[in-house]
Amino acid sequence: MSAKTKIIVLHMKEVIYTIIFVVLAILLAILLFLMFGKGKLSGTAASSAALYHAGIYKSPITLGENTFDVEVTVDENQILSIAMTNLSEATTAMYPLIEPALDALSSQIYASQSTENITYSEENKYTSLLLLDAINTALEKARTD
Repeated sequence: MSAKTKIIVLHMKEVIYTIIFVVLAILLAILLFLMFGKGKLSGTAASSAALYHAGIYKSPITLGENTFDVEVTVDENQILSIAMTNLSEATTAMYPLIEPALDALSSQIYASQSTENITYSEENKYTSLLLLDAINTALEKARTD
């Protein structure tokens, strides 16, 4: 009985690439499971109680001579995004609090999925009220009622 020793030489790059590939394959499998497994459950319940018509809805705001839009994107049950479009640099320079105010309002709206009971600072009061009015106008366009 002679024992023949075999030596295997692995290049470090090959080992690292293999580990990265395995991790990415596992992450892809988890992502696919979450996407399609969750969609099947919420799809049946969501069709009976749709709050909005899915789409992108805009509401114009005029500040002085500048006009821009508040764009609200919704699916059937939730508010997905709120953004400003057609916002010129002149408007941003003249009204520097408008973007931070929208960010603060958006984060609260995403969390509660409603424009009710939104808080804002006293220094952004009028800007926040203007933006909330535009968001509510866009959401009224989206409602299924």
